[in-house]
Amino acid sequence: MEERKSKVTLHGMWASTYSKRVEIALKLKGVLYEYVEEDLKNKTESLIQLNPVHRKVPLLVHDGKPVAESQVILEYIDETWENSPRLFPEDPYERAQVRFWVSYINQQVFEVMGRVLFQEGEAQAKSVEEARERFKVLEEGLKKHFPNKRIRGNDDVGLLEIIIIATFGSHKASHETIGVEIIDPVNTPTLYNWIERLQELTVMKEVELPRDRLVTFLQKYRQEHLQHAANA
Repeated sequence: MEERKSKVTLHGMWASTYSKRVEIALKLKGVLYEYVEEDLKNKTESLIQLNPVHRKVPLLVHDGKPVAESQVILEYIDETWENSPRLFPEDPYERAQVRFWVSYINQQVFEVMGRVLFQEGEAQAKSVEEARERFKVLEEGLKKHFPNKRIRGNDDVGLLEIIIIATFGSHKASHETIGVEIIDPVNTPTLYNWIERLQELTVMKEVELPRDRLVTFLQKYRQEHLQHAANA
């Protein structure tokens, strides 16, 4: 439960993986918060005024103080609400490994997945192969550095698990959208198993994205980008 009474507001967007990361962290910590859904084409004045640099979601407002950027927000949440589960391991080396693989997902894997979604033909095929190579690296990293990982309850969830479920939890919807399967139990068994176990947790079910709605959104988003590229 929440350690002290405070007013917490989260400005987010339902399909944003970055917003979903913050939602999951708040729910894991038992922090009560007000949620403000943002239309990214018509943002609220509050978002613009409180996050004048980036004007993006997610934005956390704690007792009137704004905190921007998902990674910064997650660290702020863990430092402000020190109850379990802690998002970062106590051991310095384990903490370093978590930060490294979170960075790898953010900078390498998420980037190439974006290209897969917004491309077609030979360009997409090339990006798919690159994505599979990067997922192979992630798979080996998870097996090597977190060999004894068990996910049985909320206390087994930290920063890396949050990033994985928020970023890849909807991989089946992505598969349905682009017709390409990259995460599967044969080629990425460790990653696939982590996702399956995380999705069984009640807190994850509370923030789970409706699959049909997400597929429709991704299909529309993809077509808009392809049309824009064709007209460029």
